[in-house]
Amino acid sequence: MMRPGPSQQQEEPFWSFSGEDLLRRTGSSSKGLAHEEAALRLAERRQGQHHHGLFRKDLGLLIRQFTSPLVLLLVAAVVLAAFLGDASSTLIISTILLATGILGFWQERNAGRAVEALRSLVRIHCTVLRDGQEVDVPTDEVVRGDLIRLRAGHMVPADLVLLEANELQVNQAVITGESFPVRKEPGPVAANAELNGRTNCLWQGSNAVSGEGTALVVHTGEKTILGRLAHGIQATLPSAFENGIRHYGYFLLRITVLLTAGILILNVALHRPVMDSVLFSLALAVGMAPELLPAIMTVAMSAGAKRLFAKKVIVKKLSSIQNLGETDLLCTDKTGTLTEGMIRVVGMRNAEGCEDAVTRTLAVLNASFETGFTNPIDDALRQLDANVAGYERLGEVPYDFKRKRLSVLVRKDGNNLLITKGAVANVLDVCTSARVGDGRTMPLDMHRAALQASFEQHSLNGYRVIAVACKATLSEQAMASDEHDMEFAGFVLMEDPLKEDITDAIGVLRGLGIQTKVITGDNRYCAVHVARELGLRPGSIITGPEIAQLSPEALVARAREAEIFAETGPEQKELIIFALQKGGATVAYMGDGINDVAAIHAADVGISVNGAVDVAREAADLVLTEKSLSVLADGFREGRRTFANTLKYILINTGATFGNMFSVAAASLMLPYLPMLPVQILLTNFLSDIPYMAVSSDNVDEEQLRRPGRWDLKGVRAFMVVFGLHSSVFDILTFLVLYFVLKVGEGLFQTGWFLESVLTELFILFIIRTRKKFYRSTPGRWLLVLGVLSFIATFILIYVPSDQIMGLWPLPLRLTASILTIVLLYVVTADLLKRWYFRRYLA
Repeated sequence: MMRPGPSQQQEEPFWSFSGEDLLRRTGSSSKGLAHEEAALRLAERRQGQHHHGLFRKDLGLLIRQFTSPLVLLLVAAVVLAAFLGDASSTLIISTILLATGILGFWQERNAGRAVEALRSLVRIHCTVLRDGQEVDVPTDEVVRGDLIRLRAGHMVPADLVLLEANELQVNQAVITGESFPVRKEPGPVAANAELNGRTNCLWQGSNAVSGEGTALVVHTGEKTILGRLAHGIQATLPSAFENGIRHYGYFLLRITVLLTAGILILNVALHRPVMDSVLFSLALAVGMAPELLPAIMTVAMSAGAKRLFAKKVIVKKLSSIQNLGETDLLCTDKTGTLTEGMIRVVGMRNAEGCEDAVTRTLAVLNASFETGFTNPIDDALRQLDANVAGYERLGEVPYDFKRKRLSVLVRKDGNNLLITKGAVANVLDVCTSARVGDGRTMPLDMHRAALQASFEQHSLNGYRVIAVACKATLSEQAMASDEHDMEFAGFVLMEDPLKEDITDAIGVLRGLGIQTKVITGDNRYCAVHVARELGLRPGSIITGPEIAQLSPEALVARAREAEIFAETGPEQKELIIFALQKGGATVAYMGDGINDVAAIHAADVGISVNGAVDVAREAADLVLTEKSLSVLADGFREGRRTFANTLKYILINTGATFGNMFSVAAASLMLPYLPMLPVQILLTNFLSDIPYMAVSSDNVDEEQLRRPGRWDLKGVRAFMVVFGLHSSVFDILTFLVLYFVLKVGEGLFQTGWFLESVLTELFILFIIRTRKKFYRSTPGRWLLVLGVLSFIATFILIYVPSDQIMGLWPLPLRLTASILTIVLLYVVTADLLKRWYFRRYLA
């Protein structure tokens, strides 16, 4: 954890004030703020903030285009050259650098704006009290003095002080680092209390795990603890693809620095002009650096995000699209994804297995009076006919994932009754008796074996089963400690049939090379039924209790073989994801409940749905507007398209570009003059960059979409060696033809080499973009258009009179024909080499 900054140390200890005092200090009341006052406070807070934020963001993005160490060194050298009188080279090189930077800025800016627009579609809302009425508002519109209603699954939108609470448990790990949820209670605490000791406070970024409460907003935005620490906190870990790109960058940087430094030293040793040698070496470095990679990645992912939105997938974290392209394993919950998600109650069975009206009444009462997070079971129970007239609610013990029970305390005719429902085993654990059909009460042990057998059989028949229990009590307050010595009332049988097309959807995923595993909190017997229905192996089920007994190493092996995980809690879902990742899988996890949040965080791609609880949507990388595996299949294909297009740029940059720059560097040591001027090297880089910007929208062959992508730095290195050597062979051939056969002078040599370098970099893009013969795969429209424009621009620069300000001279016909013949041989052999390489390394 970070230490509090000065502002936090000097902060007014609001946690030590009473609720009444805080309401007065914030200008609020027990009815919350008036609508007009809240609007005024929001307007004051936002005054100038939006415009300033956008300007600062755009300015930072523009500056970032020029902050590469290699670019900064080149800028410094250019400035030095200007002082030494080389004004023309200074102007030309500066113009090319500026144009490249603006090109990248424009692409990234537009891509970023498009993604922000998509993210706004999944804004998190919260419930506030305004003029005494509950209203839903976006979390970023909450203001100081608002009263917030919190329930399980809600995100905490600001720094709050609790005024009322009922069994409220909060996960505040993002602020305090605590591993487990903590209980929150109203009431002042000591002014010198540590952060984790302020039990009446809730911090922005945390979330309610269970219970409910009402809290007062004291700080929002940058004034919250999370806002003050935001600059020092890494909100999300880098994705696997981002890690791969970082390692690739370090690898390329080491080679570039070594090569350019060596060339500089050798050229100076050969008594070449120092400034020319410096500019030449730095231009080489810029030519080898993948300076457009950030822009191309952003544009490719933004384009993918727009296509995914058209297919009912909203992208929240842009880099997750690349991970989606690598995903080979999907883990999903059962309810609503594999099933219809429409729970229907089909029966109430007492201890003797008979339909029971008392169990129905108790179940409906419990569902009607609970106030926790919305769930389909309680929604279904509330629809039943039952006589609940005359009952009043006294209290509630909210559901949590340790007890797996929910209790409500009700009163009728002066008699208090505690009603509990939940997982069968957990309800039976707090029962000592069972009610039979004629109303008599019998010791539970007499019926335990029969109840267990009945429960197993109902589950094997495909029913979801929960238990209901009750007991009379004198208590006026609902407490978890009262859940004992209860009377078992009966089972609630529910059905949620599998979707008609689910087996087809799983088959489609299997055809894309993606295995599907089910992780559910349902019991093992229900899991067996699901396995049979889905065509999975019933013997491939592993349960939560079994997982608890396994070592981490053993879990990796068992998780790899299992296809269904049953009776799992939130922590175990997370452990399963980690185990699968350690086993070598790239894992996507799809869930929508509080118990799914840890697994969503842990997965390489976290997926939720638009109707999920707030904390699940906030944790997710992708949000589906329709909860369907069919929708996800389209998402995986788009992820692979984006991954493939990004990889194209990387391969081309490390292959042909690196080979060309290496050859130019080597030739500089053998010629009495530079083989290319620094401005020509940068111009080559700029002309090839123009069509590269359209790589993000390029077509991808259907064959590449049928299997997951895979980031492989060793493969990239191998590609660099193979195609770098191939490119160098033709550069050497160009050198021999120009210098020894045609015996041209310095200007024509540099122009001829410039033409060969540009054309080979343009053609290799169209060769590497497909694994087929290049003429059998149709490139994207903009890629083709920009490639042709760069091709034409190259010849215009050479043949249109320009006083040779870039050192380019019109080439004689014989020389041009020689260069084009070399380029033609390059294209033919590169296409043959490409197909061999992909069969050898990526088959």
